[in-house]
Amino acid sequence: MHGSDGHHHQGPPVRQAGRLLELPPLELARLAFSEQALEASIGMAVINALLEVDEQRCREENALETIRREGEDKRVALVGHFPFIARLRRDVGELWVLELRPGEEDLSAEEAVKWIPRADVVALTATALINHTIEDLLALCRPGAYVVILGPTTPLSPLLFECGVTALAGSLVQDVDTVLRCVSQGVTFQQMRGVRTVLMTEQYRGTQVNGTGHSGS
Repeated sequence: MHGSDGHHHQGPPVRQAGRLLELPPLELARLAFSEQALEASIGMAVINALLEVDEQRCREENALETIRREGEDKRVALVGHFPFIARLRRDVGELWVLELRPGEEDLSAEEAVKWIPRADVVALTATALINHTIEDLLALCRPGAYVVILGPTTPLSPLLFECGVTALAGSLVQDVDTVLRCVSQGVTFQQMRGVRTVLMTEQYRGTQVNGTGHSGS
């Protein structure tokens, strides 16, 4: 894996802090290319806010359900340490967790080149879009693997299906006021109200998910 987690750069984490509301949306979206992690996060949030999501491609489902179903009796590589790992480990054939800062049972992110090509299911944290490792990770996936990008940063855009992605496990904002209130009070995504988790796939056409039409950030 190449790229950065954004912690070794000098200078302020957001170079135009205090002026962001003065910038046009496209300039804010370009922050997604920044090597500063916080700037890139802002850029991805803007992209998600601007996306017009095709809700006919979405169904209500969280990432754990998806990986459990697709990973039954199979080899799963999960890039990123998620709260559901202990539950997931019981339900799949093998689970390899790759993490920049590995915990006790995690593998180092540098081992991705060894494990991802062996996986039947590859689940990539959308943080890989922020630290610019997504292209390298997708290149490691073997043909035919089920590849899902997960997390609230996930852009619900079918363009990602052209890059070898099978499914997008993200979120839709259902109640803007509630989400803004939660964010202003420092909640984590697990504590967030006013959003719903959805799965978008290339083939799926189902009942429309009621929401604002914008993905989470």
